[in-house]
Parts: sequence; structure tokens; C-alpha cells
Amino acid sequence: MTTLDAKVPAGPIQDKWTSHRFDSKLVNPANKRKYEIIIIGTGLAGASAAASFGEMGYKVRVFTYHDSPRRAHSIAAQGGINAAKNYTNDGDSIFRLFYDTVKGGDYRSREANVYRLAEVANEIIDQCTAQGVPFAREYGGLLDNRSFGGAQVSRTFYARGQTGQQLLLGAYQALARQIALGNVTLYNRSEMLEVVTHEGRAAGVVVRDMVSGEISSHSAHAVVLATGGYSNVFFLSTNAMACNTTAIWRAHRKGAHFANPCFTQIHPTCIPVHDEFQSKLTLMSESLRNDGRIWVPINPDDTRPANDIPEDERDYYLERIYPSFGNLAPRDVASRAAMRMIDENRGIGPLKNGVYLDFAEAIGRLGKDVIEARYGNLFEMYERITDEDPYVVPMRIYPAPHYTMGGLWVDYNLMTNVPGLYAIGEANFSDHGANRLGASALMQGLADGYFVLPYTIADYLVDYLNVAPVSTDHEVFKDSEREVDERMKKLLSINGMRTVDSFHRELGNIMIEHCGLARSKAGLEKALVQIPALREEFWKNVRVTGTEDSYNSELAKAARVADFFELAELMCRDALEREESCGGHFRVEHQTDEGEAQRDDVNQAHSSAWEWNGYGQAQTHIKEPLEFEYVALAQRSYK
Repeated sequence: MTTLDAKVPAGPIQDKWTSHRFDSKLVNPANKRKYEIIIIGTGLAGASAAASFGEMGYKVRVFTYHDSPRRAHSIAAQGGINAAKNYTNDGDSIFRLFYDTVKGGDYRSREANVYRLAEVANEIIDQCTAQGVPFAREYGGLLDNRSFGGAQVSRTFYARGQTGQQLLLGAYQALARQIALGNVTLYNRSEMLEVVTHEGRAAGVVVRDMVSGEISSHSAHAVVLATGGYSNVFFLSTNAMACNTTAIWRAHRKGAHFANPCFTQIHPTCIPVHDEFQSKLTLMSESLRNDGRIWVPINPDDTRPANDIPEDERDYYLERIYPSFGNLAPRDVASRAAMRMIDENRGIGPLKNGVYLDFAEAIGRLGKDVIEARYGNLFEMYERITDEDPYVVPMRIYPAPHYTMGGLWVDYNLMTNVPGLYAIGEANFSDHGANRLGASALMQGLADGYFVLPYTIADYLVDYLNVAPVSTDHEVFKDSEREVDERMKKLLSINGMRTVDSFHRELGNIMIEHCGLARSKAGLEKALVQIPALREEFWKNVRVTGTEDSYNSELAKAARVADFFELAELMCRDALEREESCGGHFRVEHQTDEGEAQRDDVNQAHSSAWEWNGYGQAQTHIKEPLEFEYVALAQRSYK
């Protein structure tokens, strides 16, 4: 039977990371240039890892399907990045950040990984400040902090509503420096379509040049996947339209276990969908919940404009239900509460699918100039999209697919069960459990790339000193190239009657209905019938125009959607197997009398990992038990 070794160090949790770094093997500086590392993805995790490896002396090749690393989806993150500096002197600490993260993830994360994340977060802020990231500052000159969901302290560092952009520019300039020095080679407009393994370990990748269509192989001593999440399985999500699952799914098919695929997050502050033909959703930063108050009309039949509804006829439901946290309840809690209001027919907007996020009280208390200084670019973005002025009328928001806590299973070293294959950032499952707290995604991406993987990868590489990477002339590479080429040709040859988008949209509708904010046994079983049937039709009736040997966005999209079909089925299977509610995974059969998530800590306190057994074959379910030595298991309460 397959077992999972998380390689968590022994000893007190406060000492694990320090002890592990000392106990790990080292590669001396002169030997580092003998090793080659491939990194897929140039977001915060990938760019920071590539820059770090280049600075350390490794030979690095980094691949992105964008025209520039600056186009990575990390740039879209708005609200901030967490660290326990305690500048506001409100009781924060590394342990409290650790505690809030484990609790926020509804006790479904590995304690050791989460504590390390909290521990290195302070180093991230120092690193980024040194790079010139323009964090907001308070009057005395210290970096400013604001509150975020799931915490009662202010620990989120921010750069107005552009934090992800500014952090990515910092990582990008570090990467660009290494490219200029010749330590890192950048391949843009290149999509990884296959992980290559040899004798059970990662040997390299096969990529397709998205402009010329050329398929080529690249070998290395280690491969790092930093390719983000898979929320676009829902079709409509807050992710950029190019975001996909192909890199981690292809790794899964080559033996890397996929963990907790059903743990997906529905974000509470997205601009509501406005019609059935919409192809993209836009997120409004969670930071807006600091000063915005969320409400719906008390009367379901009240269709008056928001400003015409008096205070005593409004239900500030988060403040009512969760008085301790109010509008800063965690994302999963806030999203379910919003959906309850909508289900009670108290939703607002043309489709009655939203709730109000109102800044009138904050503007009256602080003044418009203060609100503009904090959120001005977000308000401008909202007005451009909706043609409504949020300084005058409340924003309309609704819950929508956003972040994925699942991903490739990794151990404490961030290595998958395939030796030499690593996954960092949102591509892995390691830190957030069943729900991610706001401002933790940027924290994890930079922690993995700057401060974790540069230490842990040496422990693997040291055993391959003076061992050349597998030649790209080897049959394992040629076989993988043929697989990619045959897959592209097959998609082009179907010549059916339906567009790729029509299949993707239908898959998304199935997923949001049966594996979205709420799941049920009956709904998941229905989805597990519908998805294979739709996938079969896709391979018979999709129409992909263009050719293989040129830029072809439809071909790239079709290959990605084909992988989404397989992932979607596993997500539903994982959700069906997890007979509890926790975080973003809400099974309607498992809820408290008050409608909150009800965990089963006796039978379900584990991470679920899935092992690929071949196309059309049932995957093997492997469980990594979770032990809670430092955070006592308890029913989450934000009241």
C-alpha cells in the first residue's frame, strides 16, 4: 500500500525549521553551477525561486506562457501580504499568525508547514522593502498595516490595491538581474505540456513554443512547478482566463499525487455576474471589508435603490451573526452567509445575485480623502466596470470561485512524491487547509520561493553531484514529445461542431452547481455521471480551428480544457469521499443547527492524496493523517 512521508522534522514546532536547515545537506558555492534547475511559472513563487537560485549560482531555466514574467497572475492580487511584525502593538506574534492560519483553514493543514510559513513571513517583508516595494507607511514612518478576514489583529502589509503588482515587480527585477548576468535563461511564450521522468525521478519537461508550435525537450537535475491554481475549472472565476491546471495535472499523470482537490475557495467580494455570456469575473479586494459594511434589505421585496433604504430596514448580517469579527469573517464563512441571503430572495442587483458593500459610514467618519487614499484605484476599477460610483452608491458584490487550496502533494521540503519534482505556491496543497485566509497567498508564494525551497532543494541535489541530467535524446524524452504531438494533432483532427468555450462553460456550470459553494451526495453523484459524458462528447465533437505549427490560442485552450475535465472528475470524487464540512468544502449533510460547517475530526482529520492509475481507471485514495499538537481542535467560531 502506498504511504506518504511528510518528512516533518522532530522537536518543538518553534525549532523544526531551524533544526531542519542545519541538518539538511549543503551544496558548496563552487558546486552549485554544476546543477541545472527548471522552473515552470514566473509568478511570485516562480520568479522569486528563479531569482534566488540564480543568485546562489545554480544554472536555471525558467518558462512562462506569457510574453513577459510581469504578466503572471500574481499581479492581480490586490489586498496585501501578512506578516507578524506587530507594528500596531495589538497582540500579534508568529504563534498567533500560525494559530489564525490553522484555524482559518478549519484544521485541515499540516501544523509544521504552517508554522514555518508564519516564521519566515517577517523575512519576506524585509526582503521586499529592501527591493523597493512601495508598501504603505503610517505617519511615523513605519510600514502601515490593515486588518483582513479571519484575524483580530492588523498584520497585512499593502501597497494600496496593487500589492500583488508591486511584489511581482520586485521579484521580477531580481529575476531580470539574474537573466542579465546569464545565471537564468528565460523562455517566454512557452507552455509546459509534459513532465518527463526517468527511473522514477523527474528528468525534465516537454514544452511547446506557443508562437511557432515547436515542441522541444529540456532536461535538468530538478523541476519546480510554480504554476498557480485551477479555479478556472469553474469557467467563471476571478483567475485570469489563461490560468489552467495543465502543468500540475500532467505531473499528476506522471505519478505525482494530487492532494485535497475539492478544497476550493469561493471569494465573497467579486463583482456579480451580469449575464449568461460573461467570460470573466473581476475580484474586488478583501481589504475593502475593512471599511465597507455588507448588507441586504430586510424585506425580500424591497427593490428601492440602496440609498433610499433607511438604516432600520437594512440587515448588516455579518455584524449580526458574527459580532466579534463582523465584516471581517473568513472568506468561506462570509461567502456562505451571502449565499444564504441570496437564497432567501434578499439578493440585490438586476439578477438578485449580490449583496451591498457600503462605504457611506466610513466616508462620513473618515472623509472621502482617507478612503480614496486607501482604496482609490479599486474604486476607480469598480466604476469603470459597472459605471457606478462607489463613493456615492454601495458596491455590489457576490461569492465567486477564486483560490484553490488543493494541489500537488508535497512534503516538508516542498518535493512531491516524485523525487526531484517540486511544487511551490498555489500549485501545491501545503499551507492553507480547507480555506485560505486573505493576504496569505502572496505570503506563501514568496516564502516558498525566497526562503524555503532554496534551502531544501540542496538536500536532494547533493546526491547528484557530477551526474549529468538525462539527455534529451533519451527515449523518455522522445516518447513524451510524441505524446504531446499526438495530443495536439488529435484535438485538431476532431473537427466537430462545438467550440472549446461551449464545453468549458458547460463543465463550469456542472461544477459550480454540484461542487461549488455547497455540495451534496446526490449532486456530486450526478456530476460524476455528467462530467464523463461531457468529456466523451468533447473528444468527439469539439472544433479546434487553426494549425499546430503556428500561434493558435484555440489549440492551447482545448488542451487545457481537456485536462480540466479529468481534474473536475477528481474534485467531485474527493468531495464525495470527504464526509464532513470544513472550510470551503461544505457538504449540506454535515452542518450545525446554525448552518455552519461541521467537521468530523474522528474520521476525516487527514489530507486526501490521489494516485493516478491510468486514463479511465479509478484513482487510489491515500490519506495523510493530520496531528494537532499545538492548536487544539475546536469548532470554529467567529461570533
